[in-house]
Amino acid sequence: MFLSVFDVFKIGVGPSSSHTMGPMSAGKRFLDFILSDEWPRPAGAAVASLKVSLHGSLAYTGIGHGTDRAVIIGLTGGTPDRVDPDQMDALVAAVGAGGTVCPPGHPAYRFRPGEDLIFDKKTPLPGHANGMRFSAFDRDERLLLTTVYYSIGGGFVVTDTELAAMQKNKKAASSVKVPYPFATARQMLDMAQASGLSIAQMKRANEEATMTADALDAGLDRIWDAMSGCIDRGLRHDGTLPGGLNVRRRARSIHDQLQEEWRSNRANPLLANDWLSVYAMAVNEENAGGGRVVTAPTNGAAGVIPATIRYYLHFHPDADQDGIRDYLLTAAAVGGLIKHNASISGAEVGCQGEVGSAAAMAAAGLAAVMGGSPEQIENAAEIALEHHLGMTCDPVGGLVQVPCIERNALGAVKAVTAASLALKGDGQHFVPLDACIETMRQTGNDMSEKYKETSLGGLAVNVVEC
Repeated sequence: MFLSVFDVFKIGVGPSSSHTMGPMSAGKRFLDFILSDEWPRPAGAAVASLKVSLHGSLAYTGIGHGTDRAVIIGLTGGTPDRVDPDQMDALVAAVGAGGTVCPPGHPAYRFRPGEDLIFDKKTPLPGHANGMRFSAFDRDERLLLTTVYYSIGGGFVVTDTELAAMQKNKKAASSVKVPYPFATARQMLDMAQASGLSIAQMKRANEEATMTADALDAGLDRIWDAMSGCIDRGLRHDGTLPGGLNVRRRARSIHDQLQEEWRSNRANPLLANDWLSVYAMAVNEENAGGGRVVTAPTNGAAGVIPATIRYYLHFHPDADQDGIRDYLLTAAAVGGLIKHNASISGAEVGCQGEVGSAAAMAAAGLAAVMGGSPEQIENAAEIALEHHLGMTCDPVGGLVQVPCIERNALGAVKAVTAASLALKGDGQHFVPLDACIETMRQTGNDMSEKYKETSLGGLAVNVVEC
């Protein structure tokens, strides 16, 4: 099993990897499909108009997550890693005013968002809770082409046929041949013991099967630069987040207070937690505002890993760029195991799959750069994930704000605590990480759909609107 670090950590835009980045990528994929020779194009037929329907969780919370905007931008040819967040509103407004999308390399297609973008809450698609159907018609409104896409978490998008193949071949060997193809935590530990390598070193060797060492380091540095930049923007901005809940940004004011305490040398017994929390909140406030973020492993959980890396840089005297790279490689190794054997999608398993996975990845990365053995790193990941089991995904108003922003802060605190506990031990522990991942999968399967990103249960229905 091989999942690249650059599949786990993807640079994109907020507020959601599954509800924003995924649908945007699906729109671009459909445009590429139209131009391809992979469908039976009738002689003389030409695509003149497009329609999109959103299903399941995308239909229920798509407005709050900006799914409609993301689809429109995808149909203009935009992609999450390249679209300018500051230009998104103008792009959407232009399509709404003109009733057409004009993607590069294509003719103009009629697309009226008010009529041609449908939130279908009555018809779930069978493959996944985040389903989309894209259709193309000729000028006489005859259907030429239709494709179902699923946004399966972390910005990953697959067609219905690709999803079926993934599910059928879940345990099949990866098409990428790597020297350390661990598919479980047990295999990872066995390979580390046999090779004498750290988890980061094995992950690096796997990545270098497809790229040079310099390219890998440059890519890892880009990921951290994007994460760090997101923290800095979140600490500069204030005001009210969009969406109608009137949630105030708090990271800047908290950061100002912490800096004043730091300068005055006032004792603060909560110092470490305060810095972790403000870094995580800064990221997730940026995400909620539609800014540039990195899936880690999702947008809704994007603050945990950057917060713990910044915490490492802030408080560890030996922290350096190589440490950041090892952190990201170790975290990606654990994230790949979770995605392969369970899920990182809130719509599929609840927030245990988002913030829980992020905390496990962060704990593993921090334990690694603090000198932990492979066994201690695996223990750290297990502790962090275990204490998120059963966590629901219940965003108020369908927005990635309440409880998501604070939940990232607490996820970061749990990650550091898990790493600390693991490093105080010898790596021997009662619950294996593999058992914890499997428990998360089973818990997610048993969880009511009300608590899996539909905003039909939990805090989403119990918070009194003023």
